[in-house]
Amino acid sequence: MQARKRPEDTDELPAIPGKRYFTIGEASELCAVKPHVLRYWEQEFPKLSPVKRRGNRRYYQREDIELIRRIRTLLYDQGFTISGARQQLDGAESEGHASPGSLRDMILRVESVLTLLREGLQRKD
Repeated sequence: MQARKRPEDTDELPAIPGKRYFTIGEASELCAVKPHVLRYWEQEFPKLSPVKRRGNRRYYQREDIELIRRIRTLLYDQGFTISGARQQLDGAESEGHASPGSLRDMILRVESVLTLLREGLQRKD
């Protein structure tokens, strides 16, 4: 019998549930990183700041989970250093658009292709 692959072993991460807040344990599972790594990244990436409530407990929101996944991709998959990943994230924000590979970037590409196709159809008429 073959063992089930964990998210750390594959490029597939679980879908983000429709909850408002996630504990550090849930965030850890959703992003395939250990809780101590999340706490360290909070120090290194100012944009990553979960809500802290009673007893200094961390609660991550959907935007935090998406940012953690982006950081994970930059560090683990693309091979950036911490400072390089920080610069990538800062550069994407200062340019006023999302980073490459994001949904917004894909939408812009599709819209530009549609514009080209419409112009091509108008020329035929």
